[in-house]
Amino acid sequence: MRSSSLRLAVCAAALVYLAGCDAPHSDERRADTPAQASQAAGEEKPTAKEASEHPSAATFPQGKLIDLTHPFNEQTIYRPTESEGFRLHRGPAGFTERGYYYSANRFTTAEHGGTHLDAPIHFYKDRPSADQVPLSKLLGEGVVIDVTAACRENPDYLVTVADLRDWEVRHGRQLVDVIVLIRTGYARYWPDREKYLGTKATGEEALSQLHFPGLDPDAARWLVEHRAIKAIGIDTASIDYGQSTHFPSHVLLCEHQVPIFENVGDMSSLPESGFDVIALPMKIEGGSGGPLRIIAIVPEKH
Repeated sequence: MRSSSLRLAVCAAALVYLAGCDAPHSDERRADTPAQASQAAGEEKPTAKEASEHPSAATFPQGKLIDLTHPFNEQTIYRPTESEGFRLHRGPAGFTERGYYYSANRFTTAEHGGTHLDAPIHFYKDRPSADQVPLSKLLGEGVVIDVTAACRENPDYLVTVADLRDWEVRHGRQLVDVIVLIRTGYARYWPDREKYLGTKATGEEALSQLHFPGLDPDAARWLVEHRAIKAIGIDTASIDYGQSTHFPSHVLLCEHQVPIFENVGDMSSLPESGFDVIALPMKIEGGSGGPLRIIAIVPEKH
């Protein structure tokens, strides 16, 4: 169906509506505000109170848009045990007998590969699935925990409580009501599987060869027990480091209903604070995750 290739775009459009902003202009001129809309319809201008209560009164973040999403294609990285990867099945493309151009494709993919969401149900029973994650957890203020220097020295580096506390000390605030993005620097290796994962091997035997940084389980526990973050993302293949076999950071975060974003793109142009994040996954009913389009909005002052 035509709609299958447009799901992510529909999600993005829905967010724009929820944020109270106009959708992109069509060929036809549209009113910019509720007042203009009512005037165009020949209605009376709303009072100031009515206007302030209208959804379009919400202020959408302004600034530079930075895409933190890797493209989905034949080079998209999945775990070594995922044999299929991403497949774009080309459909018709060309001019129809009626004179207009038309193209439509199909795609197949595992939920967990490329830039994607881990819904809480991924690692904890009876937790929200991809379609049940509250939108409030998928957008909001972002912060960057930059551990690139440590990760250059140690591919198995675990982000510690000390790393998180160091950010708090330098910024004079706690990690509360924010989307935490961990920058290891590994996005620069995408899509080189060997550099990104530590091995280009596939299959079960490759799992023991995985080497990339992740979040220390003690740090995950500290975040869920002593702080209150909205979500957490990382620019590696997993929130648990490559050598993990029991995935304790996944379990802790999912138990406490913290959405996880994995394979996040290049964060090098992001400040450590003072920007907004929008992370909209494909809304797969009952899904344990799914492809994610994640962007940052950085104010021009940065």
